[in-house]
Amino acid sequence: MSIMSELPKVMFFGSDMICLPVLNYLVGAGSKQCTLRAVVSQPDRRQGRGKKLQPNPVAAWAMEHGVPLLQPEKPDAGLVDWIQSEAIVVAFVMAYGHFLKRNLREAPLGGMVNFHGSILPKYRGASPVETAIAMGEQETGVALMRVVKEMDAGGVADIEAVDIEPANTGPEVRLKIGDAVVPLIARNLAKALSGSLNFKPQDADSATHCRKLSKEDGALDFGISAQAIYDKLRAFSPWPGGYFDHGEVRIKVGRVSVDQNTVAFNAGTVVAVDEALSVATKAGTISFHELQRPGGRLLPVADFVRGYPIVVGETIASVEGEPLVS
Repeated sequence: MSIMSELPKVMFFGSDMICLPVLNYLVGAGSKQCTLRAVVSQPDRRQGRGKKLQPNPVAAWAMEHGVPLLQPEKPDAGLVDWIQSEAIVVAFVMAYGHFLKRNLREAPLGGMVNFHGSILPKYRGASPVETAIAMGEQETGVALMRVVKEMDAGGVADIEAVDIEPANTGPEVRLKIGDAVVPLIARNLAKALSGSLNFKPQDADSATHCRKLSKEDGALDFGISAQAIYDKLRAFSPWPGGYFDHGEVRIKVGRVSVDQNTVAFNAGTVVAVDEALSVATKAGTISFHELQRPGGRLLPVADFVRGYPIVVGETIASVEGEPLVS
């Protein structure tokens, strides 16, 4: 019998590019401790202009690396039977996108553990990375936690912290989060395989919850501070982005900057139109350096206003958004 066949078998549930660093670890340095027996991912979806069926990044990775790929519409009893027949020791989960029922959570001999992209108990839920940025946090991280019925409420075994720099965007922090999983699993893989992870209960009273984002979250609210608008825009890059309505025209915004000095104008008032469109907020001024009309392309403001005038003194309507955190 080969040494490889004697190694404990693990599997991975995930669908997002953020999972790729830990997958590379499992078939690289981690392969000395365990065998990645299978990857479970979302089914192929129709994408792009041609609406052709395409695999998500995790499914594509599995096919490229020759790892058995399972893509059920919903994980069911058949998957439970397969896990038990294969004697899977532990299942790792990250950004999978399905609720995992109790019989599935308990199918691996050592249960399921999840890599959640926040420092729990803060930012449980669907958008922890983007919400942390939008809320102006300077630090976030990845929590290694037990998967339980309540979303992201399981005990936490370990955390790897990640800095959020002042200009970091959502995609940039997601890359950091993905990379941070590697040292986290490196120091905890042996414990996960032996069932000796020490999961400490979360402080439920300190828990906050973040919701799934929608395209409406891109609407700008000048009734908050310029810094808060900037934080949301960098969090929501590239989707849902940022926009405001000018009359009947929806205008998308590109590169922005912030002036912390508060001006004596009502929030939403256009205070300058030159190399940038500057708008007063509750505190400070937000300056848009690039704008885009429907069907057009993103233009420097000086070029944009030649064909679409926006004048100093007019007011741009605000949209008060749904709270990101509860």
